[in-house]
Amino acid sequence: MRPIVLSESSPIAAPATAEARARSGFAGGLLCYVLWGFLPLLFDLLKDVGSVAIVANRTVWSLFFVGAILLAGRRMGEVRAALADPRTLRSMIVSSILLAANWLIYVYAVEAGQVIEASFGYFINPLVNVVLGMALLGERQNRWQWTANAVAVVAIGIQAVGIGRVPVIALSLALTFGLYGFFRKTARVNSASGLFVETLILVPLAVAYLAWLVVQQGGLGAMSIPFDAALLVLTGPATAVPLLLFAFAVQRLRLTTIGMLQYVSPSIQFLAAIFILHESINAVQLLSFGLIWLSLLIYSADSVLRRRAAATA
Repeated sequence: MRPIVLSESSPIAAPATAEARARSGFAGGLLCYVLWGFLPLLFDLLKDVGSVAIVANRTVWSLFFVGAILLAGRRMGEVRAALADPRTLRSMIVSSILLAANWLIYVYAVEAGQVIEASFGYFINPLVNVVLGMALLGERQNRWQWTANAVAVVAIGIQAVGIGRVPVIALSLALTFGLYGFFRKTARVNSASGLFVETLILVPLAVAYLAWLVVQQGGLGAMSIPFDAALLVLTGPATAVPLLLFAFAVQRLRLTTIGMLQYVSPSIQFLAAIFILHESINAVQLLSFGLIWLSLLIYSADSVLRRRAAATA
Protein backbone atom coordinates (compact mmCIF):
# COMPACT_ATOMS: atom_id res chain seq x y z
CA MET A 1 0.00 0.00 0.00
CA ARG A 2 1.31 3.47 -0.88
CA PRO A 3 1.80 5.80 2.10
CA ILE A 4 -0.63 8.69 2.39
CA VAL A 5 1.19 12.03 2.02
CA LEU A 6 -0.52 15.12 3.33
CA SER A 7 0.30 18.35 1.54
CA GLU A 8 -0.56 21.83 2.79
CA SER A 9 -3.51 21.82 0.40
CA SER A 10 -4.90 18.63 1.96
CA PRO A 11 -8.12 19.22 3.96
CA ILE A 12 -6.54 17.28 6.84
CA ALA A 13 -3.24 19.15 6.79
CA ALA A 14 -4.79 22.60 6.30
CA PRO A 15 -6.21 22.96 9.85
CA ALA A 16 -2.89 21.85 11.33
CA THR A 17 -1.08 24.39 9.17
CA ALA A 18 -3.51 27.15 10.18
CA GLU A 19 -3.13 26.19 13.84
CA ALA A 20 0.67 26.30 13.56
CA ARG A 21 0.48 29.75 11.96
CA ALA A 22 -1.81 30.95 14.71
CA ARG A 23 0.51 29.61 17.44
CA SER A 24 3.59 31.21 15.90
CA GLY A 25 1.66 34.46 15.39
CA PHE A 26 0.54 34.45 19.02
CA ALA A 27 4.09 33.84 20.29
CA GLY A 28 5.47 36.61 18.10
CA GLY A 29 2.75 39.01 19.15
CA LEU A 30 3.23 38.29 22.85
CA LEU A 31 6.99 38.88 22.68
CA CYS A 32 6.39 42.05 20.66
CA TYR A 33 4.16 43.55 23.34
CA VAL A 34 6.48 42.58 26.19
CA LEU A 35 9.32 44.42 24.45
CA TRP A 36 7.09 47.43 23.80
CA GLY A 37 6.09 47.43 27.45
CA PHE A 38 9.66 48.14 28.55
CA LEU A 39 10.46 50.61 25.74
CA PRO A 40 9.61 53.74 27.81
CA LEU A 41 12.62 53.01 30.02
CA LEU A 42 14.94 53.48 27.05
CA PHE A 43 13.30 56.72 25.98
CA ASP A 44 13.31 58.04 29.54
CA LEU A 45 17.12 57.79 29.51
CA LEU A 46 17.10 59.94 26.35
CA LYS A 47 14.47 62.49 27.37
CA ASP A 48 16.97 65.38 27.25
CA VAL A 49 17.71 64.65 23.58
CA GLY A 50 14.25 65.70 22.34
CA SER A 51 11.40 63.67 20.87
CA VAL A 52 11.94 64.65 17.22
CA ALA A 53 15.67 63.90 17.38
CA ILE A 54 14.94 60.51 18.98
CA VAL A 55 12.42 59.62 16.27
CA ALA A 56 14.83 60.73 13.54
CA ASN A 57 17.52 58.48 15.01
CA ARG A 58 15.01 55.62 15.37
CA THR A 59 14.24 55.92 11.68
CA VAL A 60 17.87 55.95 10.51
CA TRP A 61 19.11 53.15 12.76
CA SER A 62 16.02 51.00 12.08
CA LEU A 63 16.72 51.32 8.36
CA PHE A 64 20.32 50.13 8.85
CA PHE A 65 19.28 47.28 11.14
CA VAL A 66 16.51 45.93 8.90
CA GLY A 67 18.61 46.51 5.79
CA ALA A 68 21.37 44.34 7.25
CA ILE A 69 18.82 41.56 7.89
CA LEU A 70 17.53 41.74 4.33
CA LEU A 71 21.00 41.83 2.80
CA ALA A 72 22.14 38.86 4.88
CA GLY A 73 19.12 36.90 3.73
CA ARG A 74 19.44 38.11 0.12
CA ARG A 75 15.91 39.45 0.26
CA MET A 76 16.29 42.93 -1.23
CA GLY A 77 14.26 41.69 -4.19
CA GLU A 78 11.21 41.88 -1.92
CA VAL A 79 11.89 45.58 -1.38
CA ARG A 80 12.21 46.21 -5.11
CA ALA A 81 8.95 44.35 -5.72
CA ALA A 82 7.13 46.42 -3.07
CA LEU A 83 8.46 49.68 -4.49
CA ALA A 84 7.46 48.64 -8.02
CA ASP A 85 3.84 47.84 -7.04
CA PRO A 86 1.82 51.10 -6.95
CA ARG A 87 -0.86 49.67 -4.64
CA THR A 88 1.66 48.36 -2.12
CA LEU A 89 3.66 51.58 -2.28
CA ARG A 90 0.57 53.65 -1.54
CA SER A 91 -0.19 51.51 1.50
CA MET A 92 3.42 51.81 2.65
CA ILE A 93 3.37 55.60 2.33
CA VAL A 94 0.24 55.79 4.48
CA SER A 95 1.58 53.30 7.04
CA SER A 96 4.92 55.15 7.26
CA ILE A 97 3.14 58.43 8.02
CA LEU A 98 1.01 56.74 10.69
CA LEU A 99 4.10 55.05 12.14
CA ALA A 100 6.06 58.31 12.35
CA ALA A 101 3.12 60.06 14.02
CA ASN A 102 2.77 57.25 16.55
CA TRP A 103 6.50 57.33 17.33
CA LEU A 104 6.49 61.10 17.88
CA ILE A 105 3.45 61.04 20.15
CA TYR A 106 4.79 58.14 22.19
CA VAL A 107 8.29 59.57 22.70
CA TYR A 108 6.74 62.93 23.61
CA ALA A 109 4.54 61.18 26.20
CA VAL A 110 7.61 59.64 27.86
CA GLU A 111 9.45 62.96 27.69
CA ALA A 112 6.49 64.75 29.30
CA GLY A 113 6.08 62.18 32.09
CA GLN A 114 2.77 60.86 30.70
CA VAL A 115 3.53 57.14 30.43
CA ILE A 116 0.35 56.24 32.31
CA GLU A 117 -1.70 58.14 29.72
CA ALA A 118 0.29 56.42 26.98
CA SER A 119 -0.60 53.05 28.49
CA PHE A 120 -4.22 54.21 28.57
CA GLY A 121 -3.93 54.86 24.83
CA TYR A 122 -2.78 51.33 24.17
CA PHE A 123 -5.68 50.02 26.23
CA ILE A 124 -8.00 51.94 23.87
CA ASN A 125 -6.22 50.54 20.83
CA PRO A 126 -7.83 47.05 20.99
CA LEU A 127 -11.24 48.67 20.60
CA VAL A 128 -9.98 50.48 17.51
CA ASN A 129 -8.83 47.11 16.14
CA VAL A 130 -12.22 45.56 16.87
CA VAL A 131 -14.03 48.35 15.01
CA LEU A 132 -11.63 48.14 12.06
CA GLY A 133 -11.82 44.34 11.98
CA MET A 134 -15.62 44.38 11.92
CA ALA A 135 -16.11 47.35 9.59
CA LEU A 136 -13.36 46.69 7.06
CA LEU A 137 -12.50 42.98 7.25
CA GLY A 138 -15.88 41.45 8.08
CA GLU A 139 -14.74 39.95 11.41
CA ARG A 140 -17.53 39.04 13.84
CA GLN A 141 -17.75 38.74 17.63
CA ASN A 142 -19.61 36.23 19.80
CA ARG A 143 -21.51 37.28 22.94
CA TRP A 144 -18.58 36.76 25.33
CA GLN A 145 -16.30 38.82 23.11
CA TRP A 146 -18.94 41.55 23.03
CA THR A 147 -19.11 41.37 26.84
CA ALA A 148 -15.33 41.72 27.09
CA ASN A 149 -15.39 44.70 24.75
CA ALA A 150 -18.25 46.33 26.70
CA VAL A 151 -16.30 46.01 29.96
CA ALA A 152 -13.29 47.57 28.24
CA VAL A 153 -15.42 50.53 27.06
CA VAL A 154 -16.61 51.14 30.62
CA ALA A 155 -13.02 50.93 31.86
CA ILE A 156 -11.88 53.48 29.30
CA GLY A 157 -14.64 55.88 30.35
CA ILE A 158 -13.65 55.56 33.99
CA GLN A 159 -9.99 56.11 33.06
CA ALA A 160 -10.92 59.38 31.34
CA VAL A 161 -12.72 60.53 34.49
CA GLY A 162 -9.65 59.62 36.55
CA ILE A 163 -7.37 61.66 34.30
CA GLY A 164 -9.75 64.62 34.53
CA ARG A 165 -9.36 65.81 30.95
CA VAL A 166 -9.62 64.71 27.35
CA PRO A 167 -6.76 62.20 26.93
CA VAL A 168 -5.36 63.62 23.69
CA ILE A 169 -2.12 61.62 23.87
CA ALA A 170 -3.99 58.38 24.52
CA LEU A 171 -6.55 58.90 21.77
CA SER A 172 -3.86 59.87 19.25
CA LEU A 173 -1.77 56.80 20.04
CA ALA A 174 -4.76 54.49 19.75
CA LEU A 175 -5.94 55.87 16.42
CA THR A 176 -2.54 56.07 14.73
CA PHE A 177 -1.48 52.58 15.75
CA GLY A 178 -4.86 51.01 15.06
CA LEU A 179 -4.83 52.38 11.52
CA TYR A 180 -1.19 51.41 11.12
CA GLY A 181 -2.06 47.83 12.03
CA PHE A 182 -4.86 47.79 9.45
CA PHE A 183 -2.66 49.03 6.61
CA ARG A 184 0.13 46.59 7.54
CA LYS A 185 -2.36 43.71 7.57
CA THR A 186 -3.72 44.59 4.13
CA ALA A 187 -0.39 45.50 2.46
CA ARG A 188 1.05 42.84 0.16
CA VAL A 189 4.50 42.83 1.73
CA ASN A 190 6.10 40.81 4.51
CA SER A 191 7.35 42.12 7.85
CA ALA A 192 11.04 42.90 7.25
CA SER A 193 10.76 44.30 3.74
CA GLY A 194 7.66 46.29 4.71
CA LEU A 195 9.44 47.93 7.63
CA PHE A 196 12.45 48.66 5.41
CA VAL A 197 10.22 50.40 2.86
CA GLU A 198 8.50 52.41 5.61
CA THR A 199 11.77 53.64 7.09
CA LEU A 200 13.17 54.23 3.60
CA ILE A 201 10.24 56.56 2.93
CA LEU A 202 10.84 58.41 6.20
CA VAL A 203 14.65 58.54 6.17
CA PRO A 204 15.07 61.62 3.92
CA LEU A 205 13.08 63.69 6.43
CA ALA A 206 14.98 62.13 9.34
CA VAL A 207 18.41 62.83 7.81
CA ALA A 208 17.37 66.38 6.88
CA TYR A 209 16.28 67.07 10.46
CA LEU A 210 19.45 65.61 11.96
CA ALA A 211 21.58 67.69 9.55
CA TRP A 212 19.65 70.82 10.52
CA LEU A 213 20.15 69.94 14.19
CA VAL A 214 23.93 69.63 13.70
CA VAL A 215 24.01 73.08 12.09
CA GLN A 216 21.86 74.61 14.84
CA GLN A 217 23.89 73.05 17.66
CA GLY A 218 27.23 73.59 16.01
CA GLY A 219 28.16 69.95 16.55
CA LEU A 220 26.90 66.40 16.97
CA GLY A 221 25.03 67.11 20.18
CA ALA A 222 23.91 63.90 21.91
CA MET A 223 25.88 61.79 19.42
CA SER A 224 29.09 63.28 20.83
CA ILE A 225 28.29 61.74 24.24
CA PRO A 226 29.22 58.01 24.13
CA PHE A 227 26.41 56.85 26.43
CA ASP A 228 23.71 58.82 24.61
CA ALA A 229 25.13 57.81 21.24
CA ALA A 230 24.98 54.13 22.18
CA LEU A 231 21.37 54.48 23.34
CA LEU A 232 20.40 56.30 20.14
CA VAL A 233 21.92 53.51 18.04
CA LEU A 234 20.05 51.00 20.23
CA THR A 235 16.76 52.67 19.26
CA GLY A 236 17.20 50.97 15.86
CA PRO A 237 16.96 47.33 16.98
CA ALA A 238 14.72 48.30 19.93
CA THR A 239 12.27 49.71 17.41
CA ALA A 240 12.71 47.24 14.56
CA VAL A 241 12.54 43.95 16.47
CA PRO A 242 9.09 44.54 18.04
CA LEU A 243 7.74 45.97 14.78
CA LEU A 244 8.99 42.94 12.87
CA LEU A 245 7.30 40.71 15.42
CA PHE A 246 4.11 42.78 15.19
CA ALA A 247 4.02 42.60 11.39
CA PHE A 248 4.69 38.84 11.61
CA ALA A 249 1.84 38.37 14.10
CA VAL A 250 -0.69 40.62 12.38
CA GLN A 251 -0.46 38.53 9.20
CA ARG A 252 -1.34 35.36 11.16
CA LEU A 253 -3.95 36.51 13.67
CA ARG A 254 -7.33 38.18 13.58
CA LEU A 255 -7.23 41.90 14.37
CA THR A 256 -9.44 41.23 17.40
CA THR A 257 -6.88 38.74 18.78
CA ILE A 258 -4.09 41.23 18.17
CA GLY A 259 -6.23 43.79 19.98
CA MET A 260 -6.52 41.70 23.11
CA LEU A 261 -2.81 40.87 23.12
CA GLN A 262 -2.15 44.59 23.30
CA TYR A 263 -3.21 44.59 26.94
CA VAL A 264 0.20 43.11 27.76
CA SER A 265 2.20 46.15 26.65
CA PRO A 266 0.21 48.90 28.43
CA SER A 267 0.06 46.79 31.59
CA ILE A 268 3.85 46.66 31.68
CA GLN A 269 4.03 50.37 30.84
CA PHE A 270 1.56 51.11 33.62
CA LEU A 271 3.62 49.25 36.21
CA ALA A 272 6.89 50.76 34.96
CA ALA A 273 5.39 54.27 35.11
CA ILE A 274 4.41 53.83 38.75
CA PHE A 275 7.26 51.79 40.20
CA ILE A 276 10.21 52.86 38.05
CA LEU A 277 9.36 56.29 36.63
CA HIS A 278 7.37 57.27 39.76
CA GLU A 279 4.31 58.77 38.09
CA SER A 280 1.25 59.29 40.29
CA ILE A 281 -2.10 57.50 39.92
CA ASN A 282 -5.47 57.85 41.69
CA ALA A 283 -8.09 55.34 42.82
CA VAL A 284 -10.38 55.96 39.82
CA GLN A 285 -7.60 55.12 37.40
CA LEU A 286 -6.81 51.97 39.38
CA LEU A 287 -10.45 50.90 39.10
CA SER A 288 -10.36 51.30 35.33
CA PHE A 289 -7.24 49.15 35.06
CA GLY A 290 -8.99 46.46 37.12
CA LEU A 291 -11.90 46.44 34.68
CA ILE A 292 -9.48 46.27 31.75
CA TRP A 293 -7.96 43.11 33.22
CA LEU A 294 -11.47 41.69 33.73
CA SER A 295 -12.15 42.31 30.05
CA LEU A 296 -8.97 40.47 29.11
CA LEU A 297 -9.89 37.56 31.40
CA ILE A 298 -13.32 37.18 29.76
CA TYR A 299 -11.88 37.26 26.25
CA SER A 300 -9.06 34.84 27.09
CA ALA A 301 -11.40 32.35 28.79
CA ASP A 302 -13.72 32.41 25.79
CA SER A 303 -10.79 31.82 23.41
CA VAL A 304 -9.56 28.83 25.44
CA LEU A 305 -13.02 27.25 25.62
CA ARG A 306 -13.59 27.67 21.89
CA ARG A 307 -10.17 26.20 21.08
CA ARG A 308 -10.88 23.16 23.27
CA ALA A 309 -14.28 22.70 21.65
CA ALA A 310 -12.72 22.84 18.19
CA ALA A 311 -10.05 20.31 19.20
CA THR A 312 -12.70 17.93 20.57
CA ALA A 313 -14.76 18.26 17.39
